[in-house]
Amino acid sequence: MPSDTQEFLRELNLFLGEASKSTYAGGMTGISENGYKVLAYKKGDWSYQDRYTGWFRSWGTETIFYKGKQVWVQNYGGGMEEKYTKDTKFAQETFEFLKKALKSGEKTGQFQPRGQKFFKEGDWEYHSYLNGNISRFTGSEEIGHKGERAFFHDFIGGLVIPKE
Repeated sequence: MPSDTQEFLRELNLFLGEASKSTYAGGMTGISENGYKVLAYKKGDWSYQDRYTGWFRSWGTETIFYKGKQVWVQNYGGGMEEKYTKDTKFAQETFEFLKKALKSGEKTGQFQPRGQKFFKEGDWEYHSYLNGNISRFTGSEEIGHKGERAFFHDFIGGLVIPKE
């Protein structure tokens, strides 16, 4: 990590915002690898990888690298509520709304590892609950449709501090 920690964290957050909007939320299809979907984004010394598995219920890891070294990680998991785990059409509609929610808000000026706190469109509502900051955080997100919870994810992450 560069010696100016605050500048590094600012650049990390800026890159995370760009990468987030350019990969899953941006409609990137990625590649399949050993049962995982892998999405990647690179800009200068920074690179980002999102690896996830599953569909109705999914688990994944987002990793950011700086000059080839892991510097930040977020793990997430959850998915459709049990009553919707056989409804492919409704799940696809939910995931399309999730992409819109993840792209919403100011993702580069403030830390927003998933979507903004609240986003609404028609009968859909998205809520994100975040504790902490880019260095160390936990949180959850939910999608409601017509007032009923349809989707959930929990997430946790922060900086990687290696033994040197």
